[in-house]
Amino acid sequence: MANLRSFMSTFSSYFKLLLLLLTISETFIQTCGSDFGINYGQIANNLPSPSRVAVLIKSLNVSRLKLYDADPNVLSAFSNSNVEFIIGLANENLQSMRDPSKAQSWVQQNVQPYLSQTKITCITVGNEVFNLNDTQLMMNLLPAMQSVYNALVNLGLSQQVTVTTAHSFNILSNSFPPSSGTFRQDLIPYIQPLLNFHAQTKSPFLINAYPFFAYKDNPKISLSYVLFQPNPGSIDPVTNLHYDNMLYAQIDAVYFAIKALGHTDIVVRISETGWPSKGDPDEIGATPENAEIYNSNLLKRIQQKQATPANPSVPIDIFVFALFNEDLKPGPASERNYGLYYPDGSPVYNIGLQGYLPEMVIESKSNVLSINFLIYSITFLVLCWELSRL
Repeated sequence: MANLRSFMSTFSSYFKLLLLLLTISETFIQTCGSDFGINYGQIANNLPSPSRVAVLIKSLNVSRLKLYDADPNVLSAFSNSNVEFIIGLANENLQSMRDPSKAQSWVQQNVQPYLSQTKITCITVGNEVFNLNDTQLMMNLLPAMQSVYNALVNLGLSQQVTVTTAHSFNILSNSFPPSSGTFRQDLIPYIQPLLNFHAQTKSPFLINAYPFFAYKDNPKISLSYVLFQPNPGSIDPVTNLHYDNMLYAQIDAVYFAIKALGHTDIVVRISETGWPSKGDPDEIGATPENAEIYNSNLLKRIQQKQATPANPSVPIDIFVFALFNEDLKPGPASERNYGLYYPDGSPVYNIGLQGYLPEMVIESKSNVLSINFLIYSITFLVLCWELSRL
């Protein structure tokens, strides 16, 4: 009887230990989750189905995705997933979105039906419109944004869904030092009223910033500076602020450009940044090694909730480009090689993100299962050993 009581006491202790270890293993996976967003582009003919991508995203513990459309298959696949979405209206739709009735119809068809199960938090109206030198398109942008916003107001959705647009970093005429950041003079008549819209609706100013482009065009720039590696950095002679990487300097340059037009009430977010793992022969720096360094160092800074020197109280808010390599994207080879993953679900390089696609188990899930299996096995062996002593 004494042996039995001793066994039960020992078993109870090991059972409690088992529960603790299992809890720790699950908590470890959850707390290693990511505070960044990912751009989910689909200009390819070999991507996994949205339902499989939903599993991948869940395994990565990523909670924010940005689309370039309002793909109903994607929005449905992520029902009840707690993933927040930025959805997009393509540039070719801006003309029609000027019509308030068409804008409201679009919101009723592409936003409203999904909100009860899929978290849509933002709509981007157009993408890099000011980079296209299309005067009519530029004239359509703000009216289209206003129509979409008014549609959200009419439907009682403006408190949960914001309206913005994403800009190329090329809208700046000067970006260094950051304190001299200014918008292109020819764009100011379009940007000034746009900033007023952002201030009124409390929506973010989105910028696509790629230090890779600057390095590709001028390889004399310190590679360590653009890859977030240790380097002397640079000091803004006006503010005396020290910058140890180019991306933070670019973000602050945008803030200063906005301030030059009279606004300090608008938040800047990075809607795209990344580094290609492959490029054409003249695309200097486009290697998997550099891509791994750039993105892994970026993710570390995001998880540390770092802020830029000029805005120390505002943690950087970034969407990495992109989830997959997209084989049908036009342009240089780099455009098809920004993905963190190949379409089969295998990582292009290792940046500490561990995920899996159904039927294609990769590191993270197998690691969790292996840890849990090991814990169970040890517990079983201990139990057998205790029984053998009775």
